[in-house]
Amino acid sequence: MKIGVLGAGHMGSAMIRGLANKYDVNDIFVKGHRVSPRLLALQKEIGFQMMENNDFSAMDMLIVATPAPVTIDALINVTVGDDTIIVSAAQGVSAKGIKNIFPKNSVICMIPNIPVAVNAGCIAVEKGGFATPEATEKANEVLGSLGTLIPVKSKDLGIAGTVGGCGPAFVDVFLSALGDAAVQNGLDRETAYKVAASMVTGSAKMALDTGLNPSDLKDQVTSPGGSTIKGVVALDANGFRNAVNQAVNKANGTYKDE
Repeated sequence: MKIGVLGAGHMGSAMIRGLANKYDVNDIFVKGHRVSPRLLALQKEIGFQMMENNDFSAMDMLIVATPAPVTIDALINVTVGDDTIIVSAAQGVSAKGIKNIFPKNSVICMIPNIPVAVNAGCIAVEKGGFATPEATEKANEVLGSLGTLIPVKSKDLGIAGTVGGCGPAFVDVFLSALGDAAVQNGLDRETAYKVAASMVTGSAKMALDTGLNPSDLKDQVTSPGGSTIKGVVALDANGFRNAVNQAVNKANGTYKDE
């Protein structure tokens, strides 16, 4: 399968890395906004094919990873084959808007996150839309190689993308805080970060594998009068839950200052 990637910013580069882990780099074709030193270094490291024009007509799939404000203008100058599946990662750009440019093609909208670079991404995919069952199956195969696919309704794609896309930064802040607290209590910095990251990885896997409500998982750890419940109460007392809620609302554009 020949896969084209239009846009090689942070998210585009992350998807390129993930795809290169699963597919032949000779079948990955990339066109950035410009040929920057960073893009050249990425190409030298990974070995994908650098495109000099916007002709993706030989591609089985085109992944659009351009910034949302310039996506429509960029796509107007793109050529695709009638059977090229167009997968857009541009948040806020509708499948209908892209379909208007490419009326013959299957169009799928999704919002990935940075961990797609290590094939552990969270990829919210819009249900339905403008794709044939065959195109949807092929897209799911490619996107599934980058991490966990989560189908959502069109109206929920934005908030799912906010939690999945912005969440890694929130988790990184949490990891940094855990590391600082561990160092404050005598643990060396490198070990502190490894412990924190391993803990988050295991906790997330347990939540996904068991399907249990996070509150139920929390209750499994918080013994009566134990150290964990004391820590949880301290988080609540210092506004941890409210801070997370406000962070998501602000990032999603729905939060309003009182």
